[in-house]
Parts: sequence; C-alpha cells; structure tokens
Amino acid sequence: MSEQIEGRNAVLEAFRSGKCVDKLFILDGCQDGPVRSIAREARKKDTIINYVPRERLDSMSETGAHQGVIAQVAAYEYSTVEEILENARKKGEPPFLFLLDNIEDPHNLGAIIRTANLAGAHGVIIPKRRAVGLTATVAKTSAGALNYTPVAKVTNLGKTIDELKEQGIWFVCADMGGETMYRLNLTGPIGLVIGNEGEGVSRLIREKCDYIASIPMKGDIDSLNASVAAGVLAYEIVRQRLDSR
Repeated sequence: MSEQIEGRNAVLEAFRSGKCVDKLFILDGCQDGPVRSIAREARKKDTIINYVPRERLDSMSETGAHQGVIAQVAAYEYSTVEEILENARKKGEPPFLFLLDNIEDPHNLGAIIRTANLAGAHGVIIPKRRAVGLTATVAKTSAGALNYTPVAKVTNLGKTIDELKEQGIWFVCADMGGETMYRLNLTGPIGLVIGNEGEGVSRLIREKCDYIASIPMKGDIDSLNASVAAGVLAYEIVRQRLDSR
C-alpha cells in the first residue's frame, strides 16, 4: 500500500474507498469545492487535518503535482483495544500491553513493535495526535512484527488508560525519577508506557501510572533511546512473569 497519496481525485478516492488515512495535509487558505469535499470526508473518519503553507506541501510532495492536498496512508490496518485484549484472552494470559506516548520517530516505533512481539506483548496502543502512524518505514523497521502484533490508534491515551484500569490492568511508565525497575513487582495484567524521544512521558500520563520505573544508568549520558528503554523494561517484565509461574 502506498504511504503517501497526492492530488485531489486520488485523495478523495482514498477516503471513499475506505483506506485508513493517518494524516491529511491541505494548502492553507484553500476553500474550493473539491478541497471542502476532501475535508468533509476526513472529518467523517476523524482524520487529523493539517493546514500548511505551499512550501511545506512542495517539500513533502513526491510527484510534484499535489494540487494542494497530500494524504498519508497507513501501511497496515489498525486494530482496536478490544481486539488486543481478546488476543490475550485467547492465549489465556494476563494482558501485556505497550502504550506509546507521542513516539514521533518511525524507526523507534517499528523497533518497539518488534520488541513487543518478541517479548510476548498482546498489542501496542498509540495516540492519533503528535505521533507517527503505521507508515511503510515503521513496517519495514518492525521486521515483520506488524503481521503478528496488533496496533490500536486511540484519540485520548489518558482516557484509554482509565478504561483499561477498570478492567484490572495497571500501568508502569519509564522515567528517570522513578523507583529502580528491579525493586518493582511487574507481574500480572500490565501496560508498559513509553514516552516521547525528547520529553519522555507527559505529566498527565505519568500521573495516571501506578508505578514509575527507572532503568539503572552507569554511563556518562543520562538517557536511553526510547526503543531501547522499551526493550530493557519489557524484558524485566518478561523475567518476572517467568519467575512467577
């Protein structure tokens, strides 16, 4: 599936044929009939619309004929949170979820999905806004894991955490100010929250987590790459799950 669709007719057809458009970019100030139709279809699907200057569209364009609209299409179908929980139920295992708070680098997202699969997680949850979607780069970096690990995209990550808590899942996030991960009980139904590459987990999401886990650091720099931190914490969860059997 193409990662980017350009031109008014092609973008409109993408929406009407049911393709999953992650983000829509429209020339700022453009309000003619075809563009209004595209924006209307986007709003029906709750697609994020970005109104941007012509220079931005020109720099993004791969064809040189964007006609004021560019759509970024998901390379894979999204799952739902319920389907991820059903995945755990079918396996007879307590849910193990990854929740990603505004991961913007497609290589990081792909690497985290790969780690989630290998660690036995039942799925990955990402937010719609200020985060990368399932682009072709993400799919390639996941090294095939996207074929097996469902990814759900939600409007409000905090609300999703609240709803999952009601189902008995508790949450741990990675943050340097937390308790050393080896001292925490990370067994049972669990959601592992990994934050943005630069700013970490946002305050609102951090406050919703039951535990804040820090990874011991012995070097001269102060943080790990987001995908590496996800891997380190995920495998501490795996270790504890194995030990508790």
